[in-house]
Amino acid sequence: MHTVDLNCDLGESFGAYRMGRDEEIVPLVTSVNIACGFHAGDPGTMRRTVKLAIAHHTAIGAHPGLPDLSGFGRRNMDISPQEAYDIVVYQIGALDGFVRSEGGVMRHVKPHGALYNMAARDTALAEAIAEAVYRVNPGLILFGLSGSELIRAGKKASLATASEVFADRTYQADGSLTRRGELGALIEDRETAALQVLQMIKYGTVRSRQGTDVPIAAQTVCIHGDGGEALLFAKRIRARLQAEGVTLSSPAGH
Repeated sequence: MHTVDLNCDLGESFGAYRMGRDEEIVPLVTSVNIACGFHAGDPGTMRRTVKLAIAHHTAIGAHPGLPDLSGFGRRNMDISPQEAYDIVVYQIGALDGFVRSEGGVMRHVKPHGALYNMAARDTALAEAIAEAVYRVNPGLILFGLSGSELIRAGKKASLATASEVFADRTYQADGSLTRRGELGALIEDRETAALQVLQMIKYGTVRSRQGTDVPIAAQTVCIHGDGGEALLFAKRIRARLQAEGVTLSSPAGH
């Protein structure tokens, strides 16, 4: 019997600009990662998304990103570990204010976009993020790319961690994600995505772009909420997992 968390990045609208189908996706997943205003989101969007998650008993996490609204936080920035620490503490605190004001509890933190991928490779950056999470609340779970420096840093900081895999992204032979913009980086077929997720959960491997099966730990599965097919992906993957007897549940902390 396998158990896995199904998470989605949400709350990424900003001002008059609307992104994603949050109201329809939240009931399908077990955890949501809510943008905190740096790469996307704004106070009103944060509040509405928090209320939506609470109404559906969905675990709430902060989704801190780089201060890059126009690039949606997906462009690398040359920041120091201290700067990474500061922006993560700031964004966790901002979202936690809304969570507490609505009577909820924050469960986890998942860095966004370029910050996430930079921390997957950079030990100093990963340790700064893990320290930020621990100093705000040592009971929070740190989400990070399976096998990454971020997961190692979280364990070193005595945080509970959740190794994350991706339904809609392809992998390289070293276990890293294929860089966005490269041919074949995104999986656009729902059934292909579902089969990849099942392989990762049931067999602990993922087929790389180079044709090799790479060992991988799948504790939480991400569906990107900004994708045009996000809702259909969420429905298909949830249905396939349940049909295969996989239990969907948010990760447990310490």
